[in-house]
Amino acid sequence: MQEHLHALMTEKKNENSRDLDRLSVRAIVQMMNDEDKKVPYAVERVLDQVSESVEIIVAALENEGRLFYFGAGTSGRLGILDASECPPTFGTDPELVQGVIAGGPSAMVRAVEGAEDSMELGREDVRLHGITSQDVVVGIAASGRTPYVMGVLKEAQLIGARTIAVSCNEKATINEGVDVAINVVVGPEVLTGSTRLKAGTAQKLVLNMLTTATMIRMGKVYGNLMVNVQATNHKLKERVKRIIMEVTGVSYDEAEKLSVLADGDAKIAILMRLTGTSREEANRLLKLTKGRIREAIQQYG
Repeated sequence: MQEHLHALMTEKKNENSRDLDRLSVRAIVQMMNDEDKKVPYAVERVLDQVSESVEIIVAALENEGRLFYFGAGTSGRLGILDASECPPTFGTDPELVQGVIAGGPSAMVRAVEGAEDSMELGREDVRLHGITSQDVVVGIAASGRTPYVMGVLKEAQLIGARTIAVSCNEKATINEGVDVAINVVVGPEVLTGSTRLKAGTAQKLVLNMLTTATMIRMGKVYGNLMVNVQATNHKLKERVKRIIMEVTGVSYDEAEKLSVLADGDAKIAILMRLTGTSREEANRLLKLTKGRIREAIQQYG
């Protein structure tokens, strides 16, 4: 596998940055910015695959399944970052979307030598996290050939889980046998082989879409408002009040009262105001509609 590394797009030399070390700081950052502009266009070319992946994830999560991201190095860190943002943003259980990095939690801040090179470690991590046929496993590898991720996807397929591969090479080894392959080809990096740059940005954009679009489809957003946000600090408590004001048209003071009555739950507060119901009835309506506030409002009406 090593002998083919030089042929990967993610490992190729970028001719535009051949004299990178001789440029001024302004020229360096301009070149990086010019290269970064190519990333959203590369993502645009795989939107069909991203959409298909979202449909798979939504179906799984609505049937007691979970979403797992597995990766090594930068890819693993990006998966953990995206997963960790779901509970505060969408009010999800931390178990619903999880990120796993080769080498374990310590690898988030310090490289664990050799972890990414072990297919067996990938298989072990799948078993360790209790992946079932109800779950969706997303394997992330910029190169598309990381042994750890290959092991993860192979084991997940044996278990019967749905699998998705995210890479930045057109022909990726990790694509074999997956339900959907998302290959975001961003071209050679400004700094040869440093896939934390364009490749990392592309992966972050794709993961943003996977979870955000999934949560929208699951009713955790009303309009473009984060009605499932968890009011765990002052900023988020204020956001809940602004959301209540935006949806219902009440004053700040009234929004504050509703927020207290709803124990900081924007959905409950909005339903109480728009339907004139008690907190208990609002809760019942949301359970009836699987948390979809728009459907709950329509059902009451």
